[in-house]
Amino acid sequence: MNTNSVDIRRVESTRWEAVENDRVVACGEVSRRPDGRLFASIDAWHDDVFDQIAAAMLATLRRPLHTVVDEADDGLLSRWGRAGFVTRRREWEYSVPTAPATTGLGVVTPPPDITVVPAGSAEEEPLRIVDRFIRDEVESTIGWQEMPAEILCGPGGDTVVDPKLYVAAAQADRYVGLLRVVQVTRLPRIGLIAVRSDARRRGIGRAMLSQALGALHDRGISTATAEVNESNGPALALFDSVGARRVGGNLELVLR
Repeated sequence: MNTNSVDIRRVESTRWEAVENDRVVACGEVSRRPDGRLFASIDAWHDDVFDQIAAAMLATLRRPLHTVVDEADDGLLSRWGRAGFVTRRREWEYSVPTAPATTGLGVVTPPPDITVVPAGSAEEEPLRIVDRFIRDEVESTIGWQEMPAEILCGPGGDTVVDPKLYVAAAQADRYVGLLRVVQVTRLPRIGLIAVRSDARRRGIGRAMLSQALGALHDRGISTATAEVNESNGPALALFDSVGARRVGGNLELVLR
């Protein structure tokens, strides 16, 4: 490829293409996550073309701008580094067993005032209320940008896209915790597990995880996946305690 002959075009508000002889040879895209952050991605075989698309995107996009890279992909890390991106945080990727004999979650009794509601049975309104409450709690402290990156978002910024995906922890007439399992690849992913701050340290998260993994095991699914911020000590301890294995890590990079 003669990279000098490549023409970089912005074909949509969120998409750029590198064109040579009327053929698309690379592309770049930007998307907005539910928390408002902009994430960029570039698919290009050649370093020079990557650099040209990156320059075109960065000339028009606002900062900060983020991207996510497998920490083992030295080539891609180097490319984004040339564009000025630096590491902001790491998320560990876990392989999570579902068999109770492995996880030790065969008999997990929640606190006496808590009922764990299995996926598919949670009521929509209290689910939305606890989701919003926890998000506001996080945003007022460390900020939602410190939570695992999300892609689920419905019309109007709805963050509970499908209530059937959630396990919930019920206390009297309210929910105090929720856990979401999504099937985005071959393996189900535990995409969110959270408990209100006034109900933590009581084993509620562990009880919800027991319900979710047990249901997957009953369906014949032996393994799930999860991503955890390396600075989230309680979550790391929870997954380590059920026999989950770290199988990789993703780096979130940022250009400010």
